[in-house]
Amino acid sequence: MHSITPPSTTPLPARRRFSFDLKDLVLIVVLGVVFGFLYWALVQASAGLTLLMGPFGDLSSHLLFGGWLIVAPIAVAIIRRPFAGILAEVIAGGVEVVFLGSTAGPMLFLVAAIQGLGSELPFALRRYRSFSWLTYACSGLLGAGLAFAVSAFRFGWYGQDFFVIRLIVQLLSGLILGGLLARKTVNALAKTGVVDNYAIGRDQPTAEGA
Repeated sequence: MHSITPPSTTPLPARRRFSFDLKDLVLIVVLGVVFGFLYWALVQASAGLTLLMGPFGDLSSHLLFGGWLIVAPIAVAIIRRPFAGILAEVIAGGVEVVFLGSTAGPMLFLVAAIQGLGSELPFALRRYRSFSWLTYACSGLLGAGLAFAVSAFRFGWYGQDFFVIRLIVQLLSGLILGGLLARKTVNALAKTGVVDNYAIGRDQPTAEGA
């Protein structure tokens, strides 16, 4: 399968790796704002899905959860700098709270940071050089899993009958929406050329994707 986001083989100097260009920061803000509105739309969709699912409505947010992770791997894949995904998630959460009146309130900033951390960690462990399907899949799974552990503690899910089902549904959602869909989105953006001026554009395409 053709891939346009191969692993980068040239390491960056430490100072450079941890710094952002102005255009990087602008893109992180833009992604955060855009996905903040999309995340808010997911909240509305989740509310409607809760009604449609009847007795299983409590699983609706887990079913859609991966959608709330997607901006982190997209930001990381394009910018390829530490904390890009975390910042994008926090900004998206901020848009939900400040501009869209999310009922989650300030706690959403912490939740967003945790989601961003989980989603970015697989890329960080590969030193921001691997952007294979497997890395994206691990991103979605870890982001969903870490967020689930925190939410289960906050809402008292541990020991409930639906605990395992909640976990499985959220992990699958993270894998598909927060991981694999994120990679498809990044590749689609790269094909248009709109991100050529970012770190992703400096990588040369290869014939085979991992």
